[in-house]
Amino acid sequence: MTDQIARIRITLEDMKPAIWRRVELPVTNSLKTLHLAIQACMLFENYHLFRFEIGDAAYGIRFDDDDAFMIRTRDAANMRIGKLVECGVTSFTYTYDFGDNWRHRVEIEEVTSAIPATDYPRFVDGERRAPPEDVGGTPGFEEFLKAMAKPRHPERASMVQWYGAIFDPADTSPDEVNARMAILAKRRALGRAAYADAKSRDS
Repeated sequence: MTDQIARIRITLEDMKPAIWRRVELPVTNSLKTLHLAIQACMLFENYHLFRFEIGDAAYGIRFDDDDAFMIRTRDAANMRIGKLVECGVTSFTYTYDFGDNWRHRVEIEEVTSAIPATDYPRFVDGERRAPPEDVGGTPGFEEFLKAMAKPRHPERASMVQWYGAIFDPADTSPDEVNARMAILAKRRALGRAAYADAKSRDS
């Protein structure tokens, strides 16, 4: 049976021009894997907490003191993309780093059959570079972009030193994104192989 693949668009909110990515994941993947795919394609470093908000439910990392967040967070590893599709969910939010508060709109655009000999999850396309880690949310990112855009900006040298390079807002670094996504795809392939091996031993 051919795997079913969800094509998903992720758009960072409150950004003009838009910063977005499109990825494809098997519907059997969990929201935890979607989180890792977003980290990979946005070139985030997975340093901070995250949360998906879907209707009245929240999914992320389960903690014993969830009430401190004023919202009960369920384990993102326990919700499959396919379940959301079955329930008719097509759009929800993903927040990464509750300090910088990077809110993303996540849209399930379509579900299609997997392309033979293609590794999933995979990066499809996107535009504009996402903010660097710990830049200070939307206001900090705006100041960061201003400094990077003006060679004589008084903060430019310190910003370049802090970031470690010149920041090109148009560069999505597809080679790096694909390399990161390939790691996720390899994990999936190893997991499937281990499952098939275990099943064959039981039969």
